[in-house]
Amino acid sequence: MSAEKINPYKNSELGKKEQVAQMFDNISENYDGLNRVISFGIDVKWRKKVVAIVGENNPKQILDIATGTGDLAIMMNSLNPDKITGLDISAGMLEVGKQKIAKANLSDKIEMIVGDSENMPFKDETFDAITVSFGVRNFANLDKGLTEIKRVLKPNGKLVILETSNPTKFPYKQGYRFHCSVILPLIGKLFSKDKVAYSYLSESANSFPFGEKFNNILLKNGFTTATDTPVTFGVASIYTATK
Repeated sequence: MSAEKINPYKNSELGKKEQVAQMFDNISENYDGLNRVISFGIDVKWRKKVVAIVGENNPKQILDIATGTGDLAIMMNSLNPDKITGLDISAGMLEVGKQKIAKANLSDKIEMIVGDSENMPFKDETFDAITVSFGVRNFANLDKGLTEIKRVLKPNGKLVILETSNPTKFPYKQGYRFHCSVILPLIGKLFSKDKVAYSYLSESANSFPFGEKFNNILLKNGFTTATDTPVTFGVASIYTATK
């Protein structure tokens, strides 16, 4: 089944978009802590790599889609842009992010907005760089989300995506499967008030197209170049595309 068709709540009448917003609202309070535990803190290293790639072009206007609690947005402040905009469908996640931003005295530099990545409230060609970390697999319509990103990106602007991928080599492939199908849902059940959230996150990760397949999706949606760099034995990949 494609990632677009996998929803958090099997019996819900809501569409994927609304379900994803509800799920992240539910887990927003303990999301940061659980994330560090689940990824053994390696996700911080991955984000640093994303920041380095984004910084190559000295962007002044940066958009972070599916910004969540704002980890990547806060890290990108080190690039000294004029402004960073964080967009997310979950008001609960953004509330946590706003508190972190205020604590870091960055409220005048980083703006957090509730919004839909497939229908963004920005003019054409607004941003020099756009990032999405662990968010594209939650898009209800992947093609629509990517063409909307292309619309608000300036010509020669850079899109950098960090997303889960599946290791293909033994024993990482087997270890990752076990981690996703057993450990992740178990941690979710034990520590999260939303019992199905972490099962959805692992299920959507396993079914999302990665590597060359995702590069081709980027090219199909009008980006001129698309490359992927696997990180940590291929459990995640960083995609770089230009307009």
